[in-house]
Amino acid sequence: MPPPRDPVADLKRIGFLLEAAQEPGYRVRAFRTAAATLAGLTAEELAERVRNGSLRELTGIGEVTERTILESLRGEEPVYLRRLESTGGRPLEEGAAELRAALRGDLHAHTLASDGGATIREMAETAIELGHEYLVISDHSPRLTVANGLSPERLRAQLDEIAALNTELAPFRILTGIEVDINEDGTLDQEPDLLSRLDVVVGSVHSALRMEPRAMTRRMVAALADPRLDVLGHITGRMKTRKRNRPESTFDAEIVFAAAARFDKAIEVNSRPERLDPPKRLLRLAIEAGCRVSIDSDAHAPGQLAWLGNGCERAFLCGVTPDRIVNALGAEALLEWTASHEA
Repeated sequence: MPPPRDPVADLKRIGFLLEAAQEPGYRVRAFRTAAATLAGLTAEELAERVRNGSLRELTGIGEVTERTILESLRGEEPVYLRRLESTGGRPLEEGAAELRAALRGDLHAHTLASDGGATIREMAETAIELGHEYLVISDHSPRLTVANGLSPERLRAQLDEIAALNTELAPFRILTGIEVDINEDGTLDQEPDLLSRLDVVVGSVHSALRMEPRAMTRRMVAALADPRLDVLGHITGRMKTRKRNRPESTFDAEIVFAAAARFDKAIEVNSRPERLDPPKRLLRLAIEAGCRVSIDSDAHAPGQLAWLGNGCERAFLCGVTPDRIVNALGAEALLEWTASHEA
């Protein structure tokens, strides 16, 4: 077991890096207050607080700062500190802009064919205006009737439409895809042979979101093990709007992210303002597990394709670098990656 670190020094370093990155003052103060509180304890008092689990009874120590202290005392570089060190104290705006500039396309967009508000052509032309090299059309699968999910026949017709548009819009590429429902048993809601024809398959949980955690974990791991799936979409299913506050689904994130890394699948950073999924604590965990990510708009209208900046901000704050982002790949490299899952 490694020797303990100095938790006061770690808390102060976090405060410094937050300030250097122009994070909100309340966040800086939280770590500096925790450091000052901890500095006032003797080694024996601190050890006793750790033993009886009463650190959070102290002024200025909450869930995040407590976790940081405990990691430091175990001799681990705190995850929060490691994430900040990876950003080098750079301002959020600068780091997010660098990630946005690295993106070559968007892997998650909907059209009038399911629950979107524009045609494939309109979405593609907007993607061209935004500087994309490609756009994946990922309308819903049959089971999601509330979103007019595509039957196999309708999806095949869409593939023909995309092929015709690609001839006209080249060198821009519309890539074929789907946001396929992940069934309760982890299977995918579309004909396997048809899924194999698609360029990119995003799989998402849209039903039974309150499933018991162990069952939800098995469901997601089974989907990740399916060679036809490439990206795990909006993983917690949370939704926050003025009228609706849907909580996160619960599952063993460490197991899910280990499976994603094992099968070389990407975790989606969903850029919709009401989703912003996964939460930052889970995105950091995914990066720690070695997962790839896909920063997607989940656009349902042309203007929403510009939402990628939301995801880039979160990705930068969690230590994501361009080499971990699958849609920072050119189209051919991206297709090589998706094809490798069925090889």
